[in-house]
Formats: sequence, C-alpha cells, structure tokens
Amino acid sequence: MIKHIVMWNLRGDTQLEKAQAVAVLKRSFESLRGRIPGLRYLEIGVDSSRIDYACDVVLYSEFESQAALDAYAQHPEHLRVKKELADLRIARHQVDYWADPVNAPEEQT
Repeated sequence: MIKHIVMWNLRGDTQLEKAQAVAVLKRSFESLRGRIPGLRYLEIGVDSSRIDYACDVVLYSEFESQAALDAYAQHPEHLRVKKELADLRIARHQVDYWADPVNAPEEQT
C-alpha cells in the first residue's frame, strides 16, 4: 500500500477567507471518495495548532499500489479537483511512501 500525503497553505487574509478556502478544498477532495479505482482511504485534516510554520490543510490518502497512485494523478476527477483548487493554494508539500517497506520495490540508487 502507498500512503500519499499532501499539505497546503491556502490563500486568505482573514480567518473567514481561510475558512472558506478550507471548506472548498475539503468538499472537493471528499467528492473523490468512491470515484477513483485503487483509492482505499481519503481524509482531510485542518490544522488546529495555528503555529506559524504549520500548513493549513493535509490530505492523507492510501492507494493499493503505485500504479493506482499513478493512475489517480491523471484521473479526470482528480484533474477536476486540481483545477477547482488551483487559485486557492500558496504552497504545497507532498510525501508518498510504502506503508509496508518489506513489500516495497527495491530502491533505485
């Protein structure tokens, strides 16, 4: 299984603007449930710490394989969400990793 984690900072000069951006992002990603083959789990988390170096939102998702994650990247529903959110983000960070390193493919050096 592949875990796919993405974190964003969102546009917004006020708490209300940020909250509206978070709501749009959350609604958009949650609309993907049941529509993407190989997507096992999807969760959106909203930062509650409010510390200056924290990201605003995190997407935690699990895919059955690297092939499923690769297909997700080009899936029309995922591309729709990316387009909906393009103007909301000001920073994006991503980590993908094997949940079961014993069964992960050999690392390329």
